[in-house]
Amino acid sequence: MDWSLILYIMLSVIIVSAISLIGLLTFFVRSANIGKIALYLVGLSVGALLGDVFIHLLPDAFQKSNGTLIGIYVIVGIAFSFVVEKFIHWRHCHVVSDEHHIHSFTYMNIIGDSVHNFIDGLVIAGAYFVNTPAGIATTIAVAMHEIPHEFGNFGVLVHGGFTRLKAILFNGLTALTALLGAIVGILIGTTQGLFIFLVPFAAGNLVYIAGTDLIPELHKHTESCDIDASESIKQFIAIAIGVGLMIAILALE
Repeated sequence: MDWSLILYIMLSVIIVSAISLIGLLTFFVRSANIGKIALYLVGLSVGALLGDVFIHLLPDAFQKSNGTLIGIYVIVGIAFSFVVEKFIHWRHCHVVSDEHHIHSFTYMNIIGDSVHNFIDGLVIAGAYFVNTPAGIATTIAVAMHEIPHEFGNFGVLVHGGFTRLKAILFNGLTALTALLGAIVGILIGTTQGLFIFLVPFAAGNLVYIAGTDLIPELHKHTESCDIDASESIKQFIAIAIGVGLMIAILALE
C-alpha cells in the first residue's frame, strides 16, 4: 500500500472539508456581496468539474478499460446521483409553508449533505488512484464546487432556524463524512477491478452535479429580460477559467 498516496488523499479531503466552515465569512462580509461572489464561483466550478471529467478522469479511464464499459459506468454514476437527489433531497428546497416544514427540511438537508460529502471523498480518492495530477485536479474541482454549495447549505440552515454558529457547527460535522468516503475509496482503489469502475462512476457524479445543479442555477440568474448580455458573458468567462485551470494542471503530468 502506497502510504504517500493515502496521505495525499486524506490531506486533500481535509482541505475540501474545511470549506464547510465558510459560513464564518458571513461575520465579516455583507450577505449581498457574498451572493454575487457565489454566483461566479458557480460558473467557475462548472468549468472545473467538466474540465476534470473530460480532460483528466475519462481519458485515463479509456486507456485502462473497454470504452463501452466506461460509458456504462458513467451512466451508473449519473443514475446514482439522480437517486441520491430524489430520495435524500440534498438539493436545496426553497418552498416554505410553515415553521414545522422548515424545521423538518433543515435536518433532512443535513442528512443529504452528509451523503453528498461522502461522495466527494469517494471521488477524490478514486482520482488519486488514476495519478497524482488527476487527484489534485479533482480536489480543486470539488473545492470550487463546495464553496457555493456550502454557502447555500449555510443559508438553508440559518433560514431553517439555526443560529449562525450552530449552522457552522453542523456544516462542519457533515463535512466529516467526506473522510469516510475517502477511506472507502482507498479500500476500493486497492482492488484493480473496482478501481476501473470507480473513476468513470465518479466522473458521472461530477457531470450530474455540473449539469443538473450548477448550470440551471446560472440560467436562473440570467433568464430575466432585465438582465443584459454582459452577465451571461461573465458567467461564460468564469466557466472558461475553470476549464483552463484543469488544462493547466496537465503540466504536472
